[in-house]
Amino acid sequence: MNQGQIRIAVFISGGGTNLQALIDASKAGKLSAEISLVVSSNQNAFGLTRAENAEIPTFVFREKKYESKSEASQDLLEKLKEHKIDYIALAGYLRLLSSELVSTYNGKIINMHPALLPKYGGQGMYGRHVHEAVLASGDKETGLTFHIVDEAYDHGRIIEQFNLPVLENDTPESLQERVLIKEHEEYPKILGKFIRGEYDNN
Repeated sequence: MNQGQIRIAVFISGGGTNLQALIDASKAGKLSAEISLVVSSNQNAFGLTRAENAEIPTFVFREKKYESKSEASQDLLEKLKEHKIDYIALAGYLRLLSSELVSTYNGKIINMHPALLPKYGGQGMYGRHVHEAVLASGDKETGLTFHIVDEAYDHGRIIEQFNLPVLENDTPESLQERVLIKEHEEYPKILGKFIRGEYDNN
């Protein structure tokens, strides 16, 4: 693992393919940062296996097991502090971050959304649901959006967008696959620029 000074936590909820892209980029020296912790909202997420295979510490964070949201938030912050986390990258994380976490890591949390925000964002708009909505709308173009995270779903300041055509014979699966390939290609690059402060993160 790259032993650079910048330490990143990647938050996931599922398969973790973007996590894998970030791990691979870090190992190859294409991302000047170390993936130091993987946080998952789902104890069965395959992304946890990816992290374990790469010998990255993991933390399953399930708010419902705590007595209060405040207690949950404090435990997560303690875990991030313990691992000396500098930046957070959301990679298919399906939970809203607490105001305490957003405040503590203000301007240091990035998310990738598989559509051209502000369209097709918000609660419930993730994975296949996004691509179904794009196709149902008849839009001729889709893409992906990188944004700084605030306290609302898919709402923070947009820092990069990439456009992809919607093809006449596209299905949700084919569209998702093309967008995913672009995600894997771009996320390590954008994250690298983000941690270098090239987007004026505040």
